[in-house]
Amino acid sequence: MRDATNCTIHPAVDLSEFTSLAVPTYRASTIVFENAQAYTTRSQRDLDSYLYGLYGTPTTRTLEAQITKLENGLRSVIVPSGQAGATIVFLSVLHPGDTVLVPDNVYPPVLDFCVNYLEPRGIHHKIYRPDGEGMEDLIDPSVKLIWAESPGSTTMELQDLRMIAALGKKHGVLTGADNTWSTPLLLKPLDLGIDFSMQALSKYVGGHSDILLGSICVNDLELRKKLRDTMRMLGIGVSPDEVSLALRGIETMSVRLAHVGKVALSLAEELASRLDVEKVLHPALPDFPQHALWKRDFSGASGVFSVVLNQRQEHRLDEGLDQLNVMAIGASWGGTRSLIVPMSVKNARTFEQAEHQRIFLRINVGLEDLEDLRTDLNNLFDILSK
Repeated sequence: MRDATNCTIHPAVDLSEFTSLAVPTYRASTIVFENAQAYTTRSQRDLDSYLYGLYGTPTTRTLEAQITKLENGLRSVIVPSGQAGATIVFLSVLHPGDTVLVPDNVYPPVLDFCVNYLEPRGIHHKIYRPDGEGMEDLIDPSVKLIWAESPGSTTMELQDLRMIAALGKKHGVLTGADNTWSTPLLLKPLDLGIDFSMQALSKYVGGHSDILLGSICVNDLELRKKLRDTMRMLGIGVSPDEVSLALRGIETMSVRLAHVGKVALSLAEELASRLDVEKVLHPALPDFPQHALWKRDFSGASGVFSVVLNQRQEHRLDEGLDQLNVMAIGASWGGTRSLIVPMSVKNARTFEQAEHQRIFLRINVGLEDLEDLRTDLNNLFDILSK
């Protein structure tokens, strides 16, 4: 072959004595077929095969398989973000005239999707109390999906996933849960009877605040097909480079999650003991309203919790946050760096409580030294309470 051809076609090399602990990063748009017959019959391949790079490479399949093992599921799909995880579930099972039930503490962009995308297309939503009170009364023949988020990422209310799953099965309604706070290491929604277990891999799986990915795991191949068909028709795929970073991050997730869970609980207990702290929202604290539910279903707690500020503290919030030396101001969680961000749910909740009029400080614990984090938070609340 001539030089131009030799530049184009890579030579095969012997891999018989090569084994690496790292998963190869397979980048591909085109998938080459072994012969003409294989290409002609490509549509007969199952969903675990390869057809085109948009639908996955061996790198993607590896992460899918690893997530599936952790979830105790049958199959998983990898999507571009946690928000995409929720919306793809909705689009895969809802049609005009259908209704989805969402909790009052749902991730705000999910509610925005319901209001501004689904509603104009004839797909409706109803909002239920996070504690599940009156949920069954909302179920009519149009309800095809119940979505949960436990705990809510700011106000931390838990949903009873066992009850929701049982209610769904009783009425022939599918159920799904955003499990980003816990990851499947601390809670396995499929084991509780939930149909779709979703998490934002951007957070604890990625572990370094530098990727955007999500996953959806199911125990039903037909549901997996609906997810994959929806992704195919919308042209949704993921970058193998981001998947490779998730595969690296997931190797240390268990150790990181155990560490931040322990440190976060310690900090939450100390803040709760301060007379100037109005309320600490952490499911592992004994006085948390749904502590018993947390103990029943969860095997531990992650590194995210919230503090409710009083009105006087709110006035000094900017001054206090600007004096932080260790914690960064930013959304999301699950990375190595501790984060803090003021959150407001004022006018965003259907079932209001008095504390919803206050500012919430959401705290994500990272991998810094406990004493440095303790000093930073104590300095912050000293300023807020002056």
